Amino acid sequence: MLKVLKSGFFTTVQDKGRFNFRDKGVPVSGVMDAISFHKINVLLENNDNDAVLEITMTGPTVEFEEDTYISLGGAELSATLNNERIANYKVYKIKKGDVLSYGKLEKGLRAYLGIKGGFKTESKLGSKSFYTPITALSCIKKKTEIPYDACAQFSPKLEEIQVDSFLDDTILEAHKGPEYGLLTDKHLGVLFFNDFSIAKENNRMAYQLEEVIAGHAISMLTSATLPGTVQLTPSGKLIILMKDGQTTGGYPRILQLSDKAITILAQKKFGDKVAFKLM
Repeated sequence: MLKVLKSGFFTTVQDKGRFNFRDKGVPVSGVMDAISFHKINVLLENNDNDAVLEITMTGPTVEFEEDTYISLGGAELSATLNNERIANYKVYKIKKGDVLSYGKLEKGLRAYLGIKGGFKTESKLGSKSFYTPITALSCIKKKTEIPYDACAQFSPKLEEIQVDSFLDDTILEAHKGPEYGLLTDKHLGVLFFNDFSIAKENNRMAYQLEEVIAGHAISMLTSATLPGTVQLTPSGKLIILMKDGQTTGGYPRILQLSDKAITILAQKKFGDKVAFKLM
């Protein structure tokens, strides 16, 4: 078991997500930063869908109750193992009783903790990803115990990898959305020739942007949405749906972010700047 001594701001168990239930109103969920998730599982030679901890802004303090191996990725959160600083994208041997903790947020927003074999929490609708009311917990709490399989011996093919960091990237590549053709030249001029600031309203459901483009009076039926759908409200505000976002919406869907753009955006916090680029 992984014993949670301190929970951090918002820490969840996540895998790739929960698919084939959007017609029932169930969001995909899953990791916000799919790139870091993939690299961690590759280092640990896990299956590509083995569950990790997604750690937002401030990290937990956890104690390992069995031997294992871990790897960290994503945001840089000053992680320490038994009070010794450790790095992202490197495999570490863990002994029973070892304590992992996090300090100051240095870069990015969401960090990931992977473990050999993945975390063994209960699967609901084909996924271990936390999302209430599908799962009992919305995030881990103090004294939560997270199961994993002990691993005393493991010889990784790669002990560490050098990663071209995308944490400083600001360009969000996007495809045209279904209602893109309704945008005016004024809309387009603001959308593609200006930077936008991340608003305080940002979480796993959606990101709002501070700056607005021209408003509109477009009326449309509620239609299907996806993670990465960029919606334009009547007031001109932009809302970008993320992994826990709703499955339908009534605002024009003007853009659809690429998978990499979703990952880049997931590492942004209040006040950070982004810009759109049409693919």
